Amino acid sequence: MRPPGTLKYTIRLALGFRVSEKEQLSEEVLVKPEKLKNLEEIIRPLGQVIVAYSGGVDSSLLLKVALDVLGKENVEAVIASSATYPSREKADAVRFCESIGAPFSVIETDEMEDARFIENTPQRCYICKSHLYEEILKIARSRGSRAVLEGSNVDDLRDYRPGRKAIEEKGIVSPLKEAGLTKGEIRAISLELGLPTHSRPAKACLASRIPYHTKIERETLSRIERGEDLLEALGFGQVRIRCHGEVARIEVEPGEMEKVFREREAIVKGLSKLGFRYVTADLQGYRTGSLNEAL
Repeated sequence: MRPPGTLKYTIRLALGFRVSEKEQLSEEVLVKPEKLKNLEEIIRPLGQVIVAYSGGVDSSLLLKVALDVLGKENVEAVIASSATYPSREKADAVRFCESIGAPFSVIETDEMEDARFIENTPQRCYICKSHLYEEILKIARSRGSRAVLEGSNVDDLRDYRPGRKAIEEKGIVSPLKEAGLTKGEIRAISLELGLPTHSRPAKACLASRIPYHTKIERETLSRIERGEDLLEALGFGQVRIRCHGEVARIEVEPGEMEKVFREREAIVKGLSKLGFRYVTADLQGYRTGSLNEAL
């Protein structure tokens, strides 16, 4: 029996989920109704807001709830575009905004012009987020918006996330985290609300595929993006290509490891064309921020 006062959402692969196995340790996610209510009450007093929108499951739920609570005249999604963001993600983000009637704008960010970012130190994410939120804050001030919202959740606190410092310094609001929502709960509520993003694999900046202290170059980012597009076209769900120079280290869910070997020829052929001399599969499988393990 589920505890009283909870809503039950069943998450199954049969429903089309292709998410991290860590998020599917349990067949069902129990979500207390007050968590969604808390989220709404966190957003309601803000009045007019800008949502930093990536197109992922977290910020999609945040945008939808903000729109429902405040009305589209008081909400604008801002989508960032640069060499560090997969172009397909930007297109998906735009389509989602259009599908729910959310006003949006697309901005070009300039982190690739910052030598500190290109040096790729462990503070890379802080530098990138500082650029991003400074640009979004300019938009918020010009629109008269009272707050900028972003989609961090409580699970994000478990990993090394230097971008949190930029969020805190610039006064960005994190309603999902404040409401105590986990990634699994966000997926479950998104499914209940009929959002197509409920099953979207976790995404991250393309620079996160490059080991720290290895220079970030546009050509490398492009190779990574095209390589991951290839793997997704072959039917893989959660995937990363960690780029170690001429070596492509592929991370997929452990349950898809056998498929890597079945598709070995297509993968090697495709990645070799992109300039990878060696193609490897990480036997530990996908995990968030695996390059942080070296810190």
